[in-house]
Amino acid sequence: MELEQINSPVTNKLLADYWSENADIHSFFEYKYNEGAFDQRFAYLKNRAYRSKELAQIIRSYMEQYGISEKTAHHLDELEQGAVVVVGGQQAGLLTGPLYSVHKAITVILLAEQQRKKLNAPVVPMFWIAGEDHDIEEINHTYTMANGEVKKRGYSERSKLKKMASTTELNKEALQQFILNVFKDFGETEHTADLLKNVLSHAENSETFTDFFTLLMNDLFKKHGLLMLDATYGPFRQYEKNYFVQLIEKNESIATGVVAQERKLAENGYAMPIEATEQNANLFYIKEGERFLLERSGGHFKNGTAHANFSKEELLAIANESPESLSNNVVTRPLMQEMALPVLAFVGGPGELAYWATLKPAFDTLQLQMPIFAPRLSITLITRQVDALLEQKELSVTDVLTGKVDEHLAQFVESVRDEQVTRAIEQMQKQMEEQYEQLTSYLQHGNYHVEDLLEKNKNYHERQFHYLRSKLEQQNIEKHEVAIRQYTTIQSLLYPNNSYQERLYNPYLFLNTYGEKLIDDLLELPMSISMKHQLITL
Repeated sequence: MELEQINSPVTNKLLADYWSENADIHSFFEYKYNEGAFDQRFAYLKNRAYRSKELAQIIRSYMEQYGISEKTAHHLDELEQGAVVVVGGQQAGLLTGPLYSVHKAITVILLAEQQRKKLNAPVVPMFWIAGEDHDIEEINHTYTMANGEVKKRGYSERSKLKKMASTTELNKEALQQFILNVFKDFGETEHTADLLKNVLSHAENSETFTDFFTLLMNDLFKKHGLLMLDATYGPFRQYEKNYFVQLIEKNESIATGVVAQERKLAENGYAMPIEATEQNANLFYIKEGERFLLERSGGHFKNGTAHANFSKEELLAIANESPESLSNNVVTRPLMQEMALPVLAFVGGPGELAYWATLKPAFDTLQLQMPIFAPRLSITLITRQVDALLEQKELSVTDVLTGKVDEHLAQFVESVRDEQVTRAIEQMQKQMEEQYEQLTSYLQHGNYHVEDLLEKNKNYHERQFHYLRSKLEQQNIEKHEVAIRQYTTIQSLLYPNNSYQERLYNPYLFLNTYGEKLIDDLLELPMSISMKHQLITL
């Protein structure tokens, strides 16, 4: 396994500015990302009171159903004694969802270890599972590679209900078929049988999307003590009830602040990631397992579809008596994390960075301090096969990420074109046109009126020449199918659908190639959070 770090040729303006020293974007955050920030944040946390013992007990009870490793148990003990956390999170995607879920977890673990040494204090890694999210269409599929091409594979069960991932039951038969189809696309390696058996076993022991996600992630990171918690876990919702009360009490001020900050963000030349409104309560109401966004109107919290209409006092009563009936959105989830957890730093991707850039007034409203935002590692994994193809084709990964594979492929296709065939067909077509001209001249002198018929007949033969040319070119291309597939394989693995592989593929594509030690070996590499893109040759 080899590590190379490059400047990313795929730029994100907000992220690039976040890494710059003097950009205006830093006014939207509490801290710049630097070593001094961690000292300041740690000192801030030490002066705040957290219900650490209760929190650790809740996380322990959640994880017991999935298995607690020795390292995890140690981290839980440290959390109980007042350790701070580095936290990141994601939706509960099938097969862990896109690779960036794993990259977030890797970043969380590496950053926690780094700060543990630097601060000389316990810092534990934690993964917040957004099991409350209800957009199942975002998490019910994955992408594979088959014959050098990107292929989408979906879980066949569908639902029109807005049920949360943590309460959406899996069809075991459909899930098993999904897994088998995905692994069939991967192809057989020395690792396939054991890997497939393990995944199918976890699927059999899963009742919901969140179960399956947690079992897989816990398996991948068990040696590294990654704490995990589902946002919808009943005891945790009870733990949060006083925090929901604060979100309701300050609801209007939170919304107003986010709207103003997002407008300010747009004035500074950035996108408006939330498109927030002052009427948005930034809370969901759970009814019969479905999730409905509340809005404030006339002093009430409403959702017409759910026939929900609560006064502020009624919603406060719900928060106190049945907090499991409430759920956060992109605005209130970071606020809830800050109230519930001793967060040293939050690890997120470019999309989350944009959301967080709108939230400082919301933190201020609750008299909270925004934690350090740590951009997750951006990683591209390169198999030995593709590494060899890059060398053979004289391409770099940067060439691939900047679209030069298509250019090289077009040059190759042009180089293998059979010019003799092309010239022969062009000569035949030229002779035909000359003969049509002669026939047209003769018929005009003979007072024939068949111009339309001649034109139609001529067009027919031209189409036949075009058909013949395309078929012969296709056959010629097929003779070079292996070489062409090599180009498409490079593109499909490293920059599928013109996007980083971490946004499409799940980790099992690479586990199938490299083996079960993939995650452990990745965590041994000297990676640290920076603006660099990590290239890792397996």
